[in-house]
Amino acid sequence: MERAEAYGFSGAMSGAFLLSCLLFAAVSRRQRGPYMDEVFHVPQAQAYCHGRFLQWDPMITTLPGLYLLSVGVVKPAAWLFGWTGSVVCSVGMLRFINLLFSAGNFYLLYLLLFKIHQKNKAVSGFQRILSALTLAVFPTLYFFTFLYYTDPGSVFFTLFSYLMCLYGNHKTSALLGFCGFMFRQTNIVWTVFCAGNVVAEKLNEAWKIELQKKKDEKISSRKGSFSDLTRILHFLVEYLLSPKNLVTLTALTWPYIILVSLFFVFVFINGGIVVGDRSSHEACLHFPQLFYFLSFTVFFSFPHLLTPTKIRKFLLSLRKHPVQYSLVAVISLFLIWKFTYVHKYLLADNRHYTFYVWRKVFQRHELVKYLLVPFYIFAGWSFADTLKSKSVFWILMYFVCLLAVTVPQKLLEFRYFILPFLIYRLNIPFLSLYRQLLELSFYILVNAVTFYLFLNRTFQWEDSDEVQRFMW
Repeated sequence: MERAEAYGFSGAMSGAFLLSCLLFAAVSRRQRGPYMDEVFHVPQAQAYCHGRFLQWDPMITTLPGLYLLSVGVVKPAAWLFGWTGSVVCSVGMLRFINLLFSAGNFYLLYLLLFKIHQKNKAVSGFQRILSALTLAVFPTLYFFTFLYYTDPGSVFFTLFSYLMCLYGNHKTSALLGFCGFMFRQTNIVWTVFCAGNVVAEKLNEAWKIELQKKKDEKISSRKGSFSDLTRILHFLVEYLLSPKNLVTLTALTWPYIILVSLFFVFVFINGGIVVGDRSSHEACLHFPQLFYFLSFTVFFSFPHLLTPTKIRKFLLSLRKHPVQYSLVAVISLFLIWKFTYVHKYLLADNRHYTFYVWRKVFQRHELVKYLLVPFYIFAGWSFADTLKSKSVFWILMYFVCLLAVTVPQKLLEFRYFILPFLIYRLNIPFLSLYRQLLELSFYILVNAVTFYLFLNRTFQWEDSDEVQRFMW
């Protein structure tokens, strides 16, 4: 990192942290007590603060990583600064843990952008800092910086694990992956993703050698047609069935294999992936979740995905391959018809934005969910088009992880899209400075509206005296 870039990054991070502290103070003044899921998380952390480690709220569905880490931070800080009484492990103190995670996420995002795009000399230090700042204030994640939720910590350990993987420190990566798993069980998918990075790299090397032997054209120019895909899949099966290759891959990925094995032991002993209350977290094949994720990604990455150039390219592709797109449309219609699920929380909880998205869009008419298929197809094509700089094996691996982390979820919840979105966004090419500024401005606007609604547009339910607030 050059000196000017280091100063610029330090200034951006310090400024962002200061503004976050001011916003944190505003949120804490308006909402002093636990809100939403905090009514479960805060008392559980406070029980741990008082040494009651065997106490557990059965309504909590995640492992105790957040509470253990909170005690590990707050207790030494209380001893060091002489804090006593109710201030120790208070709601504000526990929420501040996530503010620290947010600063850590900013730093990790910058380091990941630097590592992933290090070969692109056209990217300036200012662009890297701007992109890291943009992702650090990504609205769905940034909002939960100010509440005691698992999301900031979950993202921190997952991004840290990914960074260590890219630097080849796989034992540390697996250990950090375990920390991420302790925050949210579905983060095991991103441990598989880290192992998949290693496998994809080896596959790409072997594929290039294979093409050289056949005096074929470069891999990057061979992606796209059905015949190329079948040939790649044939090579993939052949490579993975080789005992020699399997031994090599196992030697490279054994820390991840151990962690994934421990995950399966946990699932067997626990009787499922969810701890505590499982009634509202049943796994199912909810394939339209992929379509919701693509729509979510287009909304938050419109400077990347929704451009006149991309629309023209898509229409040209549509004209060239009408049969393939027709087949995709038919499959999409079938998946929506047979695999659309509506969670009871989605219909009942009017504090979440998803409630209004579902009511205003999908419940307008029974046919709306089918009429959106052309948009889903465009979103999927544009999404894949931005990843064309990655190897075909990396894309396959990421797509498998994306399916694993979204499809089994019955509830439409934007928080579930945070990590797959960030991993995607980190790996696509940089935009022009104008489009980067447009993206950052859009995120700031969305955050401003979100916090205005949360702080000022309160309401009450008929059967409750508690103040309710709008949130993601």
